[in-house]
Amino acid sequence: MGSTGSIGTQALQVIEEHPDLYEAYVITANNRVERLIEQARKFRPEAVVIANEEKYPILKEALKDLPIKVYAGSDAICQVVTDQEVDMVLTAMVGYAGLKPTMDAIRAHKPIALANKETLVVAGELINELAQVNRTPILPVDSEHSAVFQCLAGEGDNPIEKVILTASGGPFRTYSREQLAHVTKEQALKHPNWDMGAKITIDSASMMNKGFEVMEAKWLFGVKPEQIEVVVHPQSIIHSMVQFEDGAIKAQLGMPDMRLPIQYAFTYPDRKRASFPRIDWTLCRELTFEQPDLERFRNLALAYEALHQGGNMPCIVNAANEVVVDAFLHDRISFLGMSDVIEYTMQHTPFIAKPTYEDYVATDREARRIARTNLIH
Repeated sequence: MGSTGSIGTQALQVIEEHPDLYEAYVITANNRVERLIEQARKFRPEAVVIANEEKYPILKEALKDLPIKVYAGSDAICQVVTDQEVDMVLTAMVGYAGLKPTMDAIRAHKPIALANKETLVVAGELINELAQVNRTPILPVDSEHSAVFQCLAGEGDNPIEKVILTASGGPFRTYSREQLAHVTKEQALKHPNWDMGAKITIDSASMMNKGFEVMEAKWLFGVKPEQIEVVVHPQSIIHSMVQFEDGAIKAQLGMPDMRLPIQYAFTYPDRKRASFPRIDWTLCRELTFEQPDLERFRNLALAYEALHQGGNMPCIVNAANEVVVDAFLHDRISFLGMSDVIEYTMQHTPFIAKPTYEDYVATDREARRIARTNLIH
């Protein structure tokens, strides 16, 4: 799900490198119909789905000479993930839209390679319960959570004292608040280490991405918010660490390349040979660490606050963040103004301590409405 985005295209590269092991059975996209057509012609999946139904005629016409089933709409995405022939679902869609199809895939007992942060951010408790009931594994694809997952391999029931998530700090790591007040979307879209989609790149620049990863870590690894620490590591070589109760710390290192965690999720518990770049220790001579500044990067503080409150508060934060990031990308809000709107939305959206799925749907809708009406420059 989400084959045309950054994660999706790199996942197809992994599949291409191991044609004896994998095939893309279904690929889906939201809007990028031209890239979806290219991928379909190259990988010849059983089916393709475009979420935007207006793009269906273009997709259908372009693939009419091939024996590929063509569907459109969000309901179709929810249906194809349950197909009997599907062995694993990679959820690489961006945003809240990934929640329902992921839930449907779990109910169909499909192992989930999870790259859609928002699924656990919005409804972590619901997803964990669903996965346990259906005995469905959730394998993290985010580089940070994959790193923690790899550090825990072979540790059995050894208690975790702390999960340490590393952050690059983004392009504005050294900026003052005065400088942050005037950054542009062009500046924010230039990440120093990672090649990602626009939404995730902005989230990284504001450190909301790291806030979401903190929320994810709680549900993936069964730790409390106070057991999750964020450390700024500008080189992005150490992808994350685990500290055990004897004080020992295990870290996973590698080049900033998402194909490695994608392939690990596909092959787990095995490791398969890959052509991805290796660390050159003659060039990598310095690994540095610093504490994140929660006053300059308030989104990370707001994410921790939402995690401590629990209930539907993370869902509120996610909805407001999707609204403000879109507004920032369209020059309708300032970089620092995004945090103001998120905080306002947290304060004015009704709080529900024990939300159902229907509550999450209603919360998402209401939080978006409140955020849109309070966009400020």
